[in-house]
Amino acid sequence: MQQPRLFTTLPDYVSTPDGMAIDLEGNLILACPNYADLSMPGCILKIDAQKKIRKWVDVPVSEETGHAFPMGIAFGPDGDLYICDNQGWSEAPELVFKGRILRLRIRDDRVVKTTVVASGMEHPNGMRIHRNHVYVTHSKLSRVKDPSGFLVSCVYRFGLDDENIRITNTLEDTSILTTFLTYNKAIQYGMDGIEFDKAGNLYVGNFGDGAVYKVTFKDNGDVKESKVWAQDPTQLKSTDGMIIDSEGNIYIADFCANAVARVAPSGKVTRIAQSPDSDGLNGELDQPGEPIIWRGKLILSCFDLVTDAQQVNTKHEMPATMSELDLPLA
Repeated sequence: MQQPRLFTTLPDYVSTPDGMAIDLEGNLILACPNYADLSMPGCILKIDAQKKIRKWVDVPVSEETGHAFPMGIAFGPDGDLYICDNQGWSEAPELVFKGRILRLRIRDDRVVKTTVVASGMEHPNGMRIHRNHVYVTHSKLSRVKDPSGFLVSCVYRFGLDDENIRITNTLEDTSILTTFLTYNKAIQYGMDGIEFDKAGNLYVGNFGDGAVYKVTFKDNGDVKESKVWAQDPTQLKSTDGMIIDSEGNIYIADFCANAVARVAPSGKVTRIAQSPDSDGLNGELDQPGEPIIWRGKLILSCFDLVTDAQQVNTKHEMPATMSELDLPLA
């Protein structure tokens, strides 16, 4: 396995880094929900080719809660930035069911227009834009009670120009693309990482089951089939963020195990890096949450916050860090 290296430490106004995207100029864009310190505004950073870091914008807060917690992000074809504002991640009663999908128009380092695509969401998490839609993993649908007793989660699909959709977090939501169950009783946490391949097939990770589902589509855009495509608990415990390379390999942040796995186009899962519990200052994987391929490297944001019995991570430390691995891997 490869030894991860330190990509960068983050400024002191960042306590929890998460989702990433690349802008049209090739800069690395990082979303920081900052759950570890709610006094820190949720913000978006810009990192250039020389690794110079600056705050790009603070995310406009919810009028209901006074907070914004950006997790998954993606750029639309017009350059607008779409954001999963996951208000309910901490499960604070006043924040649950307050999540939003935002569309920000940013000019000259200022948010000049904010569109609320959807609101009232329990747990919006990962995001990808494909053709004319934005796809969002929704890690919990606690209002939906399956007869099995297992957690229900889903993927929502919105049009790029949708506005002010009020989500009920029930099966009555017409924006739900498809639903899933999480069978691991020890980790009842659902869909998280999300990615598309060149053929337009959708891949989503069931966090608790450590499973990657492949979703195929009919010509009219409806789901044709959704099934487990890759799963190996000896190589992959949990599936957080994911990214696909030009050869069809999918790299997945294994949040619980402080590790990264690669899933080959055949569906074979291989753990490629793993770290013990640490502060991440030497580049260790300190609860990796999201990967991205940037300038020939695999870059990972280190969430470093959850400390329950399923985690290698035991405490949160500052400064927040990011790790890197070489690509291609042997």
